[in-house]
Amino acid sequence: MINKAILFLITLVTYCNSYAQEFLSPSDTFSHEQTAYIVLADGTEIQGTIDDIDRKKGLIKFIKITDTEGKVHELQPESVKNMYIPPSGFDKVQKAANFVSDTQKWNNEKLNQDLFSKGYAYFELGNVEIKKETQKLLMQLLNPSFSEKIKVYYNPFANSTSSFGVGGINLVGGIAKSYYVAYSDEKMIKLDKKSYEDEFSNLYQGCASLLEKFPDPKWRDFAEHITAFSDCND
Repeated sequence: MINKAILFLITLVTYCNSYAQEFLSPSDTFSHEQTAYIVLADGTEIQGTIDDIDRKKGLIKFIKITDTEGKVHELQPESVKNMYIPPSGFDKVQKAANFVSDTQKWNNEKLNQDLFSKGYAYFELGNVEIKKETQKLLMQLLNPSFSEKIKVYYNPFANSTSSFGVGGINLVGGIAKSYYVAYSDEKMIKLDKKSYEDEFSNLYQGCASLLEKFPDPKWRDFAEHITAFSDCND
């Protein structure tokens, strides 16, 4: 019964997302059994199982991982370059299903497509502007398959629009009212729903065809705009 329920959810989420490019749903819970993959700032690679991830107001503050040789590593966010973390339970099902509809649009060869197809969440260290101060934080990437030009990151403080779900699991909708965005390796800056139309031409400058195609941009189409910009050849 459990396998049938999971298969049903995957099919339903894939069907709902097949008509529009979507961001991955953010992961809040993580598996303590499957392998996590972490690359440190000095290039050291760690594979192992997550013992603990401490957060403060949604932001990662501490990571404890036991590697394949049994050694325990206690990591501060600023020591981590990037990491792939396995989500748990239905969170894994939802993320894997979300990703299925995006595989044909994959344009970032630097990221591990296989791990995303298994529902992994990807975090990378970046300079984040929060209340006019720049902090080094591990941020979760939400558009891995179309992130070549602009990366979109989860904002744990953001409120969301309405969503549709079954049994407490969000399947479609629930668009956040703000994200953090960055061009290439530039500073991550918060982008809000309320200011999106005003920022639209600046955000996608250099792509005249996109600006012409969306003369009246809506926040609900943000993922579609990012996809079009990634594919823009103007």
